[in-house]
Amino acid sequence: MAVRSPAAMSSTSWREEMSSDNIKGLVLALSSSFFIGASFIVKKKGLKKAGASGVRAGVGGYSYLYEPLWWVGMITMIVGEIANFAAYAFAPALLVTPLGALSIIISAALAHIILRERLHIFGILGCVLCVVGSTTIVLHAPQEREIHSVTEVWELAMDPAFLMYAALVITAALILIFYFIPQYGQTHIMVYIGVCSLVGSLSVMSVKAIGIALKLTLSGMNQLIYPQTWVFTVVVIACVLTQMNYLNKALDTFNTAVVSPIYYVMFTSLTIVASVIMFKDWDRQSPTQVITEICGFVTILSGTFLLHKTKDMSDGLSSSMAMRLSKHSEEDGLNGEGIPLRRQESLRSSV
Repeated sequence: MAVRSPAAMSSTSWREEMSSDNIKGLVLALSSSFFIGASFIVKKKGLKKAGASGVRAGVGGYSYLYEPLWWVGMITMIVGEIANFAAYAFAPALLVTPLGALSIIISAALAHIILRERLHIFGILGCVLCVVGSTTIVLHAPQEREIHSVTEVWELAMDPAFLMYAALVITAALILIFYFIPQYGQTHIMVYIGVCSLVGSLSVMSVKAIGIALKLTLSGMNQLIYPQTWVFTVVVIACVLTQMNYLNKALDTFNTAVVSPIYYVMFTSLTIVASVIMFKDWDRQSPTQVITEICGFVTILSGTFLLHKTKDMSDGLSSSMAMRLSKHSEEDGLNGEGIPLRRQESLRSSV
């Protein structure tokens, strides 16, 4: 009798754990990350171009709506979001959402090359940590829950625990929008991104519900006749419009290489919490799998911290160099144009 090696057994076990639906969701999620990561850069270029001739989005302007480059970025993001939307119909949010780490790598690299936003070596290490953490989560993600009607999703959404979560999210988002954004929106990156992430966690749950409804409809079980499908649709539209508005403000105000990872971590954290509460993902897993997923997420957080500190290091280096140059100019008797001040004074006295 043939004896299988541990490696072969591990490979077979992994394939058994990854169902065909999970693999479809994985491929769709990966492709969406490529499109979304690139869209951040194209949209930022469009925002910069629009801000040069109109009112910047960061201070309440909407001139970017007339900028073709911004629309190219928007279309690219929509393509990515459609792929992401489809991924949620096949795989659980715990599998799909963490793969957004790939969009961080793409946006940070392109920002370094195209937008000249410097990415420090520790920023590269942070990107690597994000990928490692995401891979850990993917390899231990739960199987997709068997759902046969959109009404089942509605019952999960009406669970008291999820209703309490939704109420807390909406309250926090409203407080950020009406109190914190007017005072701290231009100086604190977490304010804009907080709104996007909070609202985004609700949009993902509704997107998943619509994705399931469409998948069942295409398989012969019409879900469009249920009012719950259209309620979820309205929630998605409202949430996505809110996310777009405040994400544009964040991109126009802060460094892209910082906005992308922080948005990813907050959005992923809240989406995982929402999915665990609504779909009871962790109820179908062993404690070891849950702990491994948490460790993977902590790894992602570490990578994001490095990316954030990289921005601080770059800013600190730039400001210290500027101060040093200013100090040397004063000591050497130079003005801002490099002309000796004493020489200027002698020229004035001779005229």
